Amino acid sequence: MNTHFASTAGPDKLVAAPEYADGPRLLADIGGTNARFALERRPGAVTDIRVYPCASFAGVTEATKQYLADMGTPHVQNAGIAIANPVDDDMVQMTNLDWAFSRAEMRATLSLARLTVVNDFTALAMALPGLCETDYVKFGLGEPTANEPIGLLGPGTGLGVSGLVRTGNGWVPLASEGGHASFSPVDERQEMVLAYAKKNWTHVSFERVAAGPGLSVIHSALAALHRKDGRTVVPAEVTRLAQAGDLHALDTVACFCSILGNLAGNLALTLGAKAGIFIGGGVVQKLGTQFNTSVFRRSFENKGRFNEYLKRIPTYRITADYPAFVGIAAILAQQSAH
Repeated sequence: MNTHFASTAGPDKLVAAPEYADGPRLLADIGGTNARFALERRPGAVTDIRVYPCASFAGVTEATKQYLADMGTPHVQNAGIAIANPVDDDMVQMTNLDWAFSRAEMRATLSLARLTVVNDFTALAMALPGLCETDYVKFGLGEPTANEPIGLLGPGTGLGVSGLVRTGNGWVPLASEGGHASFSPVDERQEMVLAYAKKNWTHVSFERVAAGPGLSVIHSALAALHRKDGRTVVPAEVTRLAQAGDLHALDTVACFCSILGNLAGNLALTLGAKAGIFIGGGVVQKLGTQFNTSVFRRSFENKGRFNEYLKRIPTYRITADYPAFVGIAAILAQQSAH
């Protein structure tokens, strides 16, 4: 599978740009379910995308080796990995997957001159300035204010949160674990969800109820309203049933979007994100236009005295298939320039 992302350099400069003298750059986006890889042979030209199920490998090094073998073992000196996890020390232990690795050991094993590992939403945040207008859909009535902060969140296997702040040296991404902030219900239905979730976890974060697995949690929590047996339904089945018109599933998705909108509004207020809030992640991709017309925006604006403030902030749903590659490539480019 190959693809190509546009660059702010413009198509003419992209075509004219020579291949990197030290070989292609390896790009990776590692989530809790899938490991995605690509090569960047020249600035902005991202190709040879492959997606592997994480469950098929013992760890990230093994998955990377498989990708490089499938690509004919290209001579790679520089690699960048965006991973769904905090990245603070040499050892990286994933939150939603039983993978752990040493960055130094991985670099040595793969004979890399440089290995950069960042949080996946730090990479996605860095991608935002380079996205084309066809890579996202705006909804809501707000308009962006130039050079103001940008907020970002996205539900997948986990719940990523980040942002961008403009400085004299360009955009700076924020490394955040905002998805683990405490979930705060705003209505009786969400109170039911919190009460149900507390049976399983002593601390109920937004990630527990507003990431992909949260669809199952909400579906079970609201079962009493629909006189259902409360059996666990996997997230993909919840979205399928909702798209088929099942009332319980529709109620679940509405509650999910409301919770996510509440968090997005909190993020907009915290960052002063007047340039907008971007929403990514696999769950929102699957919901598609159903998400745009959901209660998300109403919940986003529902902040009492700051309703009008939030109405002026635009929200965007990211539609690009692999935007994190754009961000990790931008981070590698920044490092190479210094």
